[in-house]
Amino acid sequence: MKNFISLNDVNYLDQLKNLALHVKQNPFAYKKYGKNKTLGLLFFNPSLRTRLSTQKAAFNIGMNVMVMNIDKDGWALEMEDGTVMNQGKQEHIKEAAAVISQYCDVIGVRTFAGLTNKEEDYSETFLNKFMKHSLVPVVSLESATLHPLQSFADYLTIEEHKKTNKPKVVLTWAPHPKALPQAVPNSFAQWMRATDYEFVIANPKGFDLSEKFTENVTVYHNQDEALKNADFVYAKNWSAYDTYGKTTAQFKHWKITSEKMQLSNQAKFMHCLPIRRNVVVADSVLDGDSSLVIQQANNRTFAAQTVLLKLLGYEN
Repeated sequence: MKNFISLNDVNYLDQLKNLALHVKQNPFAYKKYGKNKTLGLLFFNPSLRTRLSTQKAAFNIGMNVMVMNIDKDGWALEMEDGTVMNQGKQEHIKEAAAVISQYCDVIGVRTFAGLTNKEEDYSETFLNKFMKHSLVPVVSLESATLHPLQSFADYLTIEEHKKTNKPKVVLTWAPHPKALPQAVPNSFAQWMRATDYEFVIANPKGFDLSEKFTENVTVYHNQDEALKNADFVYAKNWSAYDTYGKTTAQFKHWKITSEKMQLSNQAKFMHCLPIRRNVVVADSVLDGDSSLVIQQANNRTFAAQTVLLKLLGYEN
């Protein structure tokens, strides 16, 4: 594995899953791979689980970790080639990526979608330019369009809790007071399509995801219909793709409640966190026995640890 930006960087999903499950059983057995190695984590946006779980993952295999909040601690970065830098940006991505690469053996980068320019966000300009000029492997800690570490952890969680080989997994849109990126649902759909699960999506009309990530996936505009016989219900808000970045205060009835969950096959509830209680989901569901959100968060460490091992050359 040269980089970890999306599922496309994974050659054999089953092997990666099996390694992660083995790592989880004995997380400190791989320290020789991280000894005298340094992980650099660059954040352009807030983070709790991604920041802490990736640091923990690195510590588990003996790596040193350096963390920098680029948006607060670093120079403003110029992305365009050939520009005359006589305005507000002080450093070019070429030098920044190359210099950081000299200090690190692996670099993690987190940046969000701007939600104003679809072409710019979906071209992943920053991440691609950083990889182009980086001298070491790069792992996405979430980008404008994808969140592969989250999806890997989600997949592990389903594998651990499924009661049938082909569970029905429902990704459902949920209300939220602000516009959110499509990275988590895009990524989750990408990973679910790589399995033999029965995977469906439910969202209001006008909130379909990009067909790039939903090809051959059944999309319901009736949430109740989608939830029937579900084994896993993954709730997540996302802003519109077609009318890019737009959201709405309508559809509050899409909140996941105990009554909605009763339509399912005693489904487990999932969410990437953080979550707006009693907006996205009712307390009764989030605090109930069906909720897997804490287990998902725990698996973030082992997903990240597995990816770091592969980037450092571990072969299984």
